[in-house]
Amino acid sequence: MLKRLINVLRGSVRLEVTGAFPERLLNLCAQKGIQFWNVEWLEPTRLRLTVTRQGSGPARRLGEKVQCTVTPEGRSGVPFFLARFRRRYALLVGLALSLTAVCVLSQFILTVEVEGNQSVTTAEILTELRRQGLGVGAYGPGLDADEVGRRALMNLPGLSWLSVNLHGTRAEVLVREAVETPESVDGTELGDIVARASGIITGIDALSGEARFAVGDTVVEGDVLISGSVILDAPMYSERENLGTMEVRAQGQVYARTWRTLTAALPLEAPVKAYTGEEHSRWALTLFGRRIDFFGKSGISFPEYDKISRTWTLTLPGGREMPLALTRETCRAYTLESAPVETEAARALLEEELLAALRESVGEGEILNASFAAAERDGLLTVTLQAECTEEIGRFVPREHADFTQENEADS
Repeated sequence: MLKRLINVLRGSVRLEVTGAFPERLLNLCAQKGIQFWNVEWLEPTRLRLTVTRQGSGPARRLGEKVQCTVTPEGRSGVPFFLARFRRRYALLVGLALSLTAVCVLSQFILTVEVEGNQSVTTAEILTELRRQGLGVGAYGPGLDADEVGRRALMNLPGLSWLSVNLHGTRAEVLVREAVETPESVDGTELGDIVARASGIITGIDALSGEARFAVGDTVVEGDVLISGSVILDAPMYSERENLGTMEVRAQGQVYARTWRTLTAALPLEAPVKAYTGEEHSRWALTLFGRRIDFFGKSGISFPEYDKISRTWTLTLPGGREMPLALTRETCRAYTLESAPVETEAARALLEEELLAALRESVGEGEILNASFAAAERDGLLTVTLQAECTEEIGRFVPREHADFTQENEADS
């Protein structure tokens, strides 16, 4: 393989030798130190062999001495390939510029890839890395990958670990997201569990505090379901009814059947776009993350228009995108006209939004049944949702001046 590569670099010539004794030429070439190989006998008086580019001329002169005709049949190798461009100066300049571009561009970061993120967006990570000097077009040898990663991690609280690895023109960024700390309960903050919605209690589980209602009771929004004031019962045979109260932080879950009514409205007429047919296109080039606008400071004369952007990015055969993109922005003029809204489509939209709002209100609860009613009045389509649900209705409400106290202490 190495000898074959050397022959390609220095060039070789395929010669055809015709004469009474062509083997004499082989002997003379060996005596003169002319390298040859791949000898092929075509006839007793004709053969072919391959010599180096430098040995082609001497071999042809030796052929005259042994009364043989030596004819070149083919040339191969880098010297002959470059010789084709001796008078094609534009191609030589292009080749030189291409080689220069490869040598120069290989020192810069052309792509930045981020892996391992889910909650923290790739755009956030790339923006912070760009602030720290790592982005498309950054000079690779001048980057301290460890320092860039350390500074970026300090400014991204959603990440617990970040590593930057440079692979030539590609920067690989590996991240690990931080695990959220579970919400802790402040035991010193005292208060009650209060109903956030009206309903009929189906289950109550008081972990701390005193339940004020039982299963089957009806409660309204704002009722204290689990009180943080716990009455301390007096010992058996004591003359006192109780020992007073103790303030605690009420904790627990209260489940209930609830009935909810939600309403939403939508105008029966809405402005729509009517395109006039006027268009204006603008072009821009993005190179190494820097945008170059070809339209300068020219503005759009349309009062109302839509902007449609289309970008063509230079992509290598393997699917790798390069930091070179051409963008065309097309501005289409339009005017606003009033048009009637399709009633069925508007009703379906409102019903979907009401149902989504109900699910958000119920949380982890269950929607038992739901019904919709629609009415058109004063140019509005009004949709009302009535639903029966089962949900957790308790919410903690702290007290402003609460503390652990014990009243009416027993007489010694």
